[in-house]
Amino acid sequence: MIDHDVVIIGAGPAGAAAAILCAQRGLRVVLLEQAVFPRKRPGETLQPGVELLLQQLGVADAVQAAGFLRHTGHWVQWGGARQFIAFGQGATGPDRGFQIPRDALDSLLLSRAVESGVRVMQPCRVLKVIRDPRRVCGVQTQQDDFTAPHVIDASGTSSWLSRQLQLRWRRFSPPLIAHYGYATGVCPEAEIFCGIEADPLGWCWTAKIGEHRYHWTRLSFFPENKTQVIPPAVFKHLTASGPARGADVTWRVCQQAAGDGFFIAGDAAFVLDPAGSQGVLKALMSGMMAAHAVIQARSTPWHELSIQQQYQQWVNEWFNRDRRKMCEIYRTHPFPPTWLF
Repeated sequence: MIDHDVVIIGAGPAGAAAAILCAQRGLRVVLLEQAVFPRKRPGETLQPGVELLLQQLGVADAVQAAGFLRHTGHWVQWGGARQFIAFGQGATGPDRGFQIPRDALDSLLLSRAVESGVRVMQPCRVLKVIRDPRRVCGVQTQQDDFTAPHVIDASGTSSWLSRQLQLRWRRFSPPLIAHYGYATGVCPEAEIFCGIEADPLGWCWTAKIGEHRYHWTRLSFFPENKTQVIPPAVFKHLTASGPARGADVTWRVCQQAAGDGFFIAGDAAFVLDPAGSQGVLKALMSGMMAAHAVIQARSTPWHELSIQQQYQQWVNEWFNRDRRKMCEIYRTHPFPPTWLF
């Protein structure tokens, strides 16, 4: 049995961000990840404003040096004519987002975690939560048992800890699967930088994520639809990079994202489909918020219940705010899903 100050499950953006911040405050952190990197995940588009988070995590310089593609807005075709929606104008020019392939972002964040003193166990499969009579106090893995006063679950849509603790979830949509894939080649359309297009079944997102590298994501409002695994027509001449994959993006929120000895972050806490283009931003911010909650709970343990309640309130408010925005967007869809009404 190995003791730490905090055990973090999942080395995606939420888990890595939480690990980095905790390590920056001098905590002994172990980060457990069952997958071997690099791995394919949707979510290459980072909107303006993410630079501040990257600076706090100590990866801003590495991101700038990598030369990732930048963009000043999105192309949108949502029932009317195709139009470009700019992010806005800042003091030094147009606001710009990033196109960072998820495997590259995961690697940058994980490297930064290691530099910060985080102990990374990868691949490492978590098997069972460890509890004493009052609280969560660690996890059992294939390699060893890891104990700590706090556990942060950033396991993504597998929601490992909530399943272990049998926590309740509230769902706001029917089952939704976003299918996504990658392609290589040369796309002749200059406007295919990044954009979303509505269709009778849902929508399709396309983006250029690197030199001769492209990404697409499709979401159908009808779970039984099988055509959503087909790449968009604009990519038909490109070479597919691996098979299409699927991600569960059913709208849902965990009813207890914090409790005695644990905090839940990222997609393990709440999920909306990627039409809002804020998945990575949400992951980074929620991981950082969970880390701040752990740090506060350690420094003022007599306020731990209040800290848990504040974190749960923050999760609920973000989810409900984004859900309302998504409902507004989908009500303007030329073929809006019936389950909104």
